[in-house]
Amino acid sequence: MHADDQVGEGVPTELATFLREAVDGRPVKIAPSVCQGCGGRVFSVSANASGAERECSGCGSRAFIADSEEYWNEESWEDDEPGAAGCPCGSEEFEAAVAFSLGGDGSVRWVTVGLRCIEDGFCGVYADWKIDYSPTDHLLTMV
Repeated sequence: MHADDQVGEGVPTELATFLREAVDGRPVKIAPSVCQGCGGRVFSVSANASGAERECSGCGSRAFIADSEEYWNEESWEDDEPGAAGCPCGSEEFEAAVAFSLGGDGSVRWVTVGLRCIEDGFCGVYADWKIDYSPTDHLLTMV
């Protein structure tokens, strides 16, 4: 871990470690995905190169991750239509966390979505994209 990293409460250790290794050398804030409807932490996820949407396995509530909603349309998808995330074991249910790579001024420069399979613990990066605008503080709560 980087000395300036911040890992939110509830992020599985394996997923936090995996995300830290998957991003560049900049400091990161890693936050867990938690359903606003029921507090659930298990999701099915649809993703492409420019975003991700999660659906709570407990209550069915849906939420976009970071600024995904802005790009969640057919014009933005081009040849990259979102698809369901799946683990090599066949499961499609995950714990999710987001690593926000930070620039020198503390603004978000990159969003990396990591998933940990609840069946076998497999961790993977299922989406990541660059942020090229400011301000970005609002993104840190959109996990």
